[in-house]
Amino acid sequence: MPAKKNPLGLNPLQLKTLTLMQELARSPNHASPRDGGAVEIGNMPHPHGDHFHVGHAVAMTADASGLGNEAVWKALERKGLIQPDFPHGALITAEGMAYETGLADKILHRSHH
Repeated sequence: MPAKKNPLGLNPLQLKTLTLMQELARSPNHASPRDGGAVEIGNMPHPHGDHFHVGHAVAMTADASGLGNEAVWKALERKGLIQPDFPHGALITAEGMAYETGLADKILHRSHH
């Protein structure tokens, strides 16, 4: 039987925010790996116009409102997915890194060249 999608019941904004944090955690400009599969992220990106750069991808500003919303960060913390240092950065737990949001292909736009 396949794994249940969104087993923690994250809402759409929480899913988008976690997706963006996961991508930041894959970028050496934003991430510092920690023991046990956790990743500390910092150097949070700032939107310019309608988009911003997230690692090797581009995201629309409209999909990133959760990065500036402390309540979203606290919800992700309660679910055990991050340890926040709002708004400066967060430690994404191993569970947070492994959580399948299903949104990466929808909100992260990558160059094909």
